[in-house]
Amino acid sequence: MEKPQITQAMINAYDEYTHLTLDRRSFMQKLTVLTGSAASAAAIAPLLAANSAQAEMIPEADPRVKGEDITYPGAGGDMKGYLVRPADASGKLPAVIVIHENRGLNPHIRDVARRMALEGFVALAPDFLSPAGGTPADEDKAREMIGALDGKQTVDNAVATVTYLEGNDATTGKAGAIGFCWGGGMVNKLAVASPDLKAGVAYYGAQPPAEDVPKIKAALLLQYAGLDDRINAGIDAYKKALTDNGKDFTVHVYDGVNHAFNNDTSAARYDKAAADLAWGRTVEFLKAKVV
Repeated sequence: MEKPQITQAMINAYDEYTHLTLDRRSFMQKLTVLTGSAASAAAIAPLLAANSAQAEMIPEADPRVKGEDITYPGAGGDMKGYLVRPADASGKLPAVIVIHENRGLNPHIRDVARRMALEGFVALAPDFLSPAGGTPADEDKAREMIGALDGKQTVDNAVATVTYLEGNDATTGKAGAIGFCWGGGMVNKLAVASPDLKAGVAYYGAQPPAEDVPKIKAALLLQYAGLDDRINAGIDAYKKALTDNGKDFTVHVYDGVNHAFNNDTSAARYDKAAADLAWGRTVEFLKAKVV
């Protein structure tokens, strides 16, 4: 059977399934209509989803990095996370929090933390599902658990992560954050909640209410996908509030790419050119601002 072409409508259906109200059964029914048959839908679905087998750009055993699973104090209990730094680091380094998507702390985000460590940072990827027992292997279950988290406690745990990194002996006491999808929205919330955060990079993240923007102290780099109508609907109001309040921010919209364009484990949505450009901007920004 010839593999059906992935269309924007199929990608939109997957986005509706992973972020909105479409359940797995309804998603497959819609995909069957879009592809023309149940067999084609079954072939397309894995291409739309993330493939953890493709998660490693920097292997866990790469001798250039030193990583460990840690437990540290959260707002109301212990938080778990993956802490990684360059293996040859001889002095203190700036810190970056790497915030996962709505799938929890998975192999892809652990790999992103290693990439960040190779850029000269102490990187900590928290598991924000720690209060619920940690990230499960089942992505559908992880998304369900993310949706059930207490919003205030989750933000408080992000603030506690900044505090932990500020006091970590391996860091300079300065911390930034980078987040993707759900994590991008969390970066924006963290910027509102933590006056100590030096910089935040939000990839296709939901924006905070305009009335919360005056609380932001961090410099912000906001990266959006041109085809991501759901998230992009909030860009103009956010830009206006940031401008009106004299905040340090930069916005980039990458034309013709989808939500999650940075996730190289998702064959249908990953865009290497946009991802590489956004990553270069991210590293440059964090090196300039987390000082």
